[in-house]
Amino acid sequence: MNKNSSNIMALAPNTSNKRETVCIFGTGDFGRALGHKIIQAGYPLVFGSRSTQTSSLIPKDAEVLSHAEAAQKAAIIIIAIQRQHYNFLTPLAETLRGKVLVDVSNNLKINQYPESNAEYLAQLVPGAKVVKAFNTVSAWALQSGTLDASRQVFVCGDDMEAKQMVMDIVRALGLTPLDQGSLLAAQEIENYPLQLFPMWKFPILLSLGLTAFFFFYCLTRDVIYPYVYENKDFSFFIAISIPNRICPILALILLALVYLPGVLAAIIQLYRGTKYRRFPDWLDKWMLCRKQLGLVALAFASLHVLYTLVIPIRSFVRWRISSQTISQALNNETEPLNNTNAWLSDSYLALGILGFFLFVLLGITSLPSVSNNVNWREFRFVQSKLGYVTLVLCTAHTLVFGGSRFLSPSSYRWYLPNAYMLSLIVPCIVLVVKFVLIFPCLDKPLTQIRQGWERNPQYSE
Repeated sequence: MNKNSSNIMALAPNTSNKRETVCIFGTGDFGRALGHKIIQAGYPLVFGSRSTQTSSLIPKDAEVLSHAEAAQKAAIIIIAIQRQHYNFLTPLAETLRGKVLVDVSNNLKINQYPESNAEYLAQLVPGAKVVKAFNTVSAWALQSGTLDASRQVFVCGDDMEAKQMVMDIVRALGLTPLDQGSLLAAQEIENYPLQLFPMWKFPILLSLGLTAFFFFYCLTRDVIYPYVYENKDFSFFIAISIPNRICPILALILLALVYLPGVLAAIIQLYRGTKYRRFPDWLDKWMLCRKQLGLVALAFASLHVLYTLVIPIRSFVRWRISSQTISQALNNETEPLNNTNAWLSDSYLALGILGFFLFVLLGITSLPSVSNNVNWREFRFVQSKLGYVTLVLCTAHTLVFGGSRFLSPSSYRWYLPNAYMLSLIVPCIVLVVKFVLIFPCLDKPLTQIRQGWERNPQYSE
């Protein structure tokens, strides 16, 4: 039986067992949406509310009772109410003794309170078995059925039997429960929905900073300098030319930054002679966001491709080509084909095409739907071996593009080198150090260290 079929069986509800009655305290949007899904899964449902009047919004197969009456009918009670309204549970403490209380609440800020909402609930009702769950699923996703983005439900609690009962409900709803341990994990689970792209923060801020730097750098060299010294207005370069310089520069730098932390980690391990000591925090965080750095780099590379495709239809380019043609016709001259330039041009384009193809391949294999279907060796081969090949091709693409201009005095305006020269610094450092690390005298001890060998075992931590 394959892996996919086993996953499907794990998600399928066990319809052979009689369902226990589930109670939901709260008839708001989330409570109603969750109640509707619970009824569809075959569970008897009762709502506990301040008002026992039925409404057209309440699922028709559900009963609406007072909180005390509803609690007596069910062993599992889902508290779909905000933390600030939990005080009404205190008089019900005796009724709720031994019941499973499922806290689904979230806060407005990360670590808003000293303790988690679930722990606070456990303090209010000490005789109950509190479980944290469902807080990462939205009412809209439950109502619309679009649960693909929030199919995982994090579950934690101190009572194993209570957690298992809640996880059975999660599976019956077609969701995937993830046991996070004891109730101490509740605060971390409550922070999950409040985090806005936590792993993307550094890559995006870095990209914005580099974009701003290279924009003003190119603006100074390509627009301001000609205007000051040659009285030429190239301000229209801001629309296409400057972005088409910035995008490949950032793509190359960010791609190099994906592999730089791995090189630094290897140097640190060689220096320490062990793998059992933690890397510095900044390096740990850098290594954790390498995937995001690579995807941002791929986005810039894709923009570079699009900008390059529109070059032939630009008015400035068509004017320059027509001017050169007319000039040759008036002078009755024909410029012969320069084979060297033709080779450089075709090589530069070929390297760029191959580099972009592998770049896209790296991006595709980083997707969870793809990476989950390859083994570790295959994934490592693509992301490491082909990744370095991609970096080599993209670096060579840049070198061939402007290699002849490095020593040209005209390339240094106001003593500033061309921006693409700056983009080669980090990639060249990464490739040179990686080349040194593959020498047997360094690769062999590094491999031994990563397999558990230590130079000085007494100093390992």
